[in-house]
Amino acid sequence: MDQRADEHESFVDRAADAGLSRRTFVVAGAVAAASTSLLGTQPAEAAETGTSSRVSLIINGTRHTVTVDNRTSLLDLLREHLGLTGTKKGCDAGACGACTVLVNGRRVNGCLTLAVRLEGADVTTIEGLAPGENDRLHPLQQAFIDQDAFQCGYCTPGQIMSGIGCLREGHTGSREEIREWMSGNICRCGCYVKIVNAIEQTGKGR
Repeated sequence: MDQRADEHESFVDRAADAGLSRRTFVVAGAVAAASTSLLGTQPAEAAETGTSSRVSLIINGTRHTVTVDNRTSLLDLLREHLGLTGTKKGCDAGACGACTVLVNGRRVNGCLTLAVRLEGADVTTIEGLAPGENDRLHPLQQAFIDQDAFQCGYCTPGQIMSGIGCLREGHTGSREEIREWMSGNICRCGCYVKIVNAIEQTGKGR
């Protein structure tokens, strides 16, 4: 029997001497171990909730100043704090593109972007694309309808926002180029051909 086994047996014996049955001791030990596992073994300071900061940014042409936890993502700021639920939460790990928005004209994954890092930034979401005049849609939104480029529609806001980024970046020279630069956006319904058609149609109409 090794040293650790000896120490364990000695500890059990001391528990027995204290009036605890072996069963009671084992159950109590299991509960304590589970609690430690759930709470983690990180230092106390690492378990603190963190601090909050005030951030001011322009979203769809309107300035918003909010106080958020420093760990709040842009995606959660939009959805949970400002009620802009057009931007979707898919994988929450930057792998599906459902949360794509434009920050200062460039596409980013909202779930990977900390809100407090965007002081003064100009953010455009799917809600801010159409000006709201005469019920006119953005040309790419209209192209998605024309080409029937969606089924369930969950990924569509991110697809459209990424498609606008693709257009602005000049990556519409060919269908192959569009597919390459849209590869970060997943469509689980498999509408990739029609999505490319929509972006191609918009690119030709510019």
